[in-house]
Amino acid sequence: MIRVGIGGWTFAPWRGPFYPPGLPHAQELAYAAGQVTAIEINGTFYRTQSPDSFAKWAAETPDGFVFTVKGHRSVTNRKSLAEAGESIAFFLDSGVAALGPKLGPILWQLAPLKRFAAADLEAFLRLLPPERHGIRLRHALEVRHPSFLDPAFAELAHRYAIPVVYADHESYAALADPSGDFVYARLQRAKDSEPAGYAGQALDAWADRARIWERGGVPADLPRVGTGAVPPPGEEAARDVFVFFIAGDKVRNPAAATALISRL
Repeated sequence: MIRVGIGGWTFAPWRGPFYPPGLPHAQELAYAAGQVTAIEINGTFYRTQSPDSFAKWAAETPDGFVFTVKGHRSVTNRKSLAEAGESIAFFLDSGVAALGPKLGPILWQLAPLKRFAAADLEAFLRLLPPERHGIRLRHALEVRHPSFLDPAFAELAHRYAIPVVYADHESYAALADPSGDFVYARLQRAKDSEPAGYAGQALDAWADRARIWERGGVPADLPRVGTGAVPPPGEEAARDVFVFFIAGDKVRNPAAATALISRL
């Protein structure tokens, strides 16, 4: 399945362009969940949330809806990722499981200045548990420093089957090497001058890429750094795909998401 969404749901400039005039703030999540098929919760990066909050969000969204959750910065904004075990456990025990079947991937975002150090990163990947509280966990790793544009990193992510986020950004590292059973893309170039955030041709291209990812392929026009072979057509394993419109001229992100959904 291809899911397309936005980052968060509380953003004052969306009131009018996205949310209908007069819509109570308490109903914004329910409305957004009727327009997109996933939402990335970013607030968890800055502070822990209660189990009641996660359960409330799950209850306000339709069956089949999915939240992805950004891991707390105490886990990833540190000198030694290998020492993050206690912080990972604290975050995963803070209430995330209350999302139940609506829990999608957990996004672990490294700091922009965090460089690739193979031994430290491998130790971190070993700390990420496959399940917690009886719920399967899916982890995605977002790297941003150019030192990660290294075949050794692509091989490491593939070995641990941890998808690397494809970040469409002006300056962050971008690599589309396949390394897990789902794809996570964060598109960060929305422009206020475009009513749908992106030009129609660009949205058509992202729809094509999403379909290729879903089939198990790798879009030929996206950069790879690894040396591993891509399965030939017909032999790929289908994947879930998560595409989020994040940052850029944020006011246009809901329009971009709904425009991509219409193409899919």
